[in-house]
Amino acid sequence: MGTNRTNGSLYTKIDGKVATLEFGHPASNSFTAELLDRLTKQLNALSENDAVSVVVLKSEGDRAFCAGASFEELMAVSNLEEGKLFFSGFANVINAMRTCQKVIIGRVQGKTVGGGVGLTAACDYVFASVEASVRLSELTIGIAPLVIEPAVTRRIGTAAISELSLAPTEWKNAYWAQEKGLFSKVFDGMKEVDKELEFFTQKLAAFNPQALQEWKKVLWKNTDHWNSLLTERAAITGSLVLSEFTKSALSKFKK
Repeated sequence: MGTNRTNGSLYTKIDGKVATLEFGHPASNSFTAELLDRLTKQLNALSENDAVSVVVLKSEGDRAFCAGASFEELMAVSNLEEGKLFFSGFANVINAMRTCQKVIIGRVQGKTVGGGVGLTAACDYVFASVEASVRLSELTIGIAPLVIEPAVTRRIGTAAISELSLAPTEWKNAYWAQEKGLFSKVFDGMKEVDKELEFFTQKLAAFNPQALQEWKKVLWKNTDHWNSLLTERAAITGSLVLSEFTKSALSKFKK
């Protein structure tokens, strides 16, 4: 797909019954509004694609998995409407992952921050490298992980999200994330991850697609209200971004 690299890139490859979605951005695979929108649309399209049984979500390169929201775009938010719109991008992706009729497998190779943790939590199963560490850094810039919270809490529980979010400068390693249920499997390197991931997805893709679909619905039970909940959370986050605290924290980070 041709894309302007400043807005990031998104590639879809379908091999047999497995669709691989690969997102990328020069700034540690962070998300611009446009990239979030394209990812949402692509997930919705794959959900309706009868030839596909399993979706793999991965990011470019061998370093960070995802640095969360684009700093440039956060800094550019100048009013409530823009703030709500930007954070709705994460709300829409998480809802698209939740309602996607296909099982989504995450492939995490490195550091994952903020919204990236939300995306990881919205996967149905996650393969990670020992290099993969996680952090919810939102409080350091004057916002809170409001939009992604339902997805993260659903995976790791309130105690673990408290521990993660209230120590926003602290990295938690891959084994912590596995113990809490964010990662399903952790391997020594990406070679092992990719080998096991391929084996796993091939096996999964051979199962009855209807059974997988019905089972995914059960795994995501009691989340139907997320469409409105995550949008409300996006509006609150949008208002926090406009605070003096956030404006000053973001400009310090930029320097």
